Amino acid sequence: MRNEVRRLRAARGLSQQALGVALGVSRQTVNAIEQDRYDPSLPLAIRIARHFGLTVEEIFHVDDA
Repeated sequence: MRNEVRRLRAARGLSQQALGVALGVSRQTVNAIEQDRYDPSLPLAIRIARHFGLTVEEIFHVDDA
């Protein structure tokens, strides 16, 4: 699964630490999501989407292949 978290975070001038604090997760979790090493739980994906004012589908893209 690909995602837009890094692009969205950078566009708002947020550090991984600041985004993690806002979402209630560690900086390492934010980094793992951005690196596509970790797929967030549904509740976390929803918190990310709400934080950026987008839908989950606008941030996370399932690779069909």
